[in-house]
Amino acid sequence: MKGASVAMLAMIAMALLMVHQTQALSCGELVGMLQPCVGFLQSGGSPSGECCNGVRRLQGATQSQGDRRTACHCAKSASGRFRVNPDNANSLPGRCGVSTNIPINPNVDCNSIP
Repeated sequence: MKGASVAMLAMIAMALLMVHQTQALSCGELVGMLQPCVGFLQSGGSPSGECCNGVRRLQGATQSQGDRRTACHCAKSASGRFRVNPDNANSLPGRCGVSTNIPINPNVDCNSIP
């Protein structure tokens, strides 16, 4: 009976690990989510519905501090590459009705992200 209990506990532990295991967000995924926002990020105007959907997906994919910091580093790198206007980037989440603490800004210290 003791062996069966140990085996059952091991199976439960493995199941919990599989449920809580998540794949980290990659920079390519982040850029893909925000690709529809490039026009807004560069020139302003109104973000498209597709852009705001990407911002919402990004928010949902960055629940842990590590994910938020990784996303920040990726966004920081991409913002320079795509010549993002920092004012447009700062206003994007609010314009999409999303609250996030991942700045899309080339001057942010990503290690300060909570």
